[in-house]
Amino acid sequence: MSSKFTMAAIQAAPVLFDKEASTSKACDLIAEAAGRGADIAAFGECWLPGYPFWVDGPVLDLTWEASAVFLDNAIDLEGPEVAALCEAAAGARLDVVIGVAERDPHTHGTAYCTALTIGREGRVLNRHRKLKPTHAERIIWGDGDGAGLNVIERKFGRISALNCWEHQMMLPGYALAAQGTQIHAALWPGWEKAPRDGEYCWARQHLLSRAFASQTGAYVICAAGVRLEKHIPEKWRPLGVWEHPGKSAIIDPRGEIIAEAGEGDEILIAEGSLDVVRAAKAACDIAGHYSRPDVFNFSVNMTPAGARVQRLAEIGGEDASGWAGDEEE
Repeated sequence: MSSKFTMAAIQAAPVLFDKEASTSKACDLIAEAAGRGADIAAFGECWLPGYPFWVDGPVLDLTWEASAVFLDNAIDLEGPEVAALCEAAAGARLDVVIGVAERDPHTHGTAYCTALTIGREGRVLNRHRKLKPTHAERIIWGDGDGAGLNVIERKFGRISALNCWEHQMMLPGYALAAQGTQIHAALWPGWEKAPRDGEYCWARQHLLSRAFASQTGAYVICAAGVRLEKHIPEKWRPLGVWEHPGKSAIIDPRGEIIAEAGEGDEILIAEGSLDVVRAAKAACDIAGHYSRPDVFNFSVNMTPAGARVQRLAEIGGEDASGWAGDEEE
């Protein structure tokens, strides 16, 4: 079996506030990436139906209206959008990692920033909800859990995914390194072109992705989103226009950028090799020969978190309290 594989960072603008149109565009991009020989393709953070840019703007009545529309466009894992993405991945024979806004299946009142991994077999392989929304994102996304901190075995390598500033947290990355990740999708909303800190945000996107690659000895697909002023419907522009022009990158296991995108829509392609991964891990395997389990103890709570709903059950003519939880099927 060849140790070589091809990675794609799909850098493109979704259709904001329109999950059907965004899903259709994603399916077309999946087919295009496959046509360019990709084995795995990654989209940016919350690509479907688009990053909630207004969370960094002023709090107006329009803010809550935008949030309500966003929640209405969040997707259900059993819904038609995921089914269409699975069909597209199967038709393209391509593994896909895509950032989505996932609606809470119980309350329909909370969305999670989810990295969804879909296999070329046409099924969802993993769902990882962002553990802690960053800063103002906490007004739109709920906290995730550890259930999705998984490395998925594929024929061409072991793959994993995290969202944005989860790469700042250190421990999620170690959880994936301990499972031997070899190809990692780092999902970002894109370089923020706001004048106050644009260069800082761009540097953080690349630096954290490069650090992750070097520490874990894995390739990193730093997939960034695109959102320019022209992509924002006129109604929502009073909420603030924070442009995300992209600047995706693909990084080798030494932390070196081997492919880099500019601004705007682009599918970035790079070839990788498991030989390079193995050489990097031979030098430094932070969960193996370069660890000290006698000094450090690390564990992950991988129990799915969910809504807890109190219910009353009548037993023998008397009321009794019980709890119904979010149980995995």
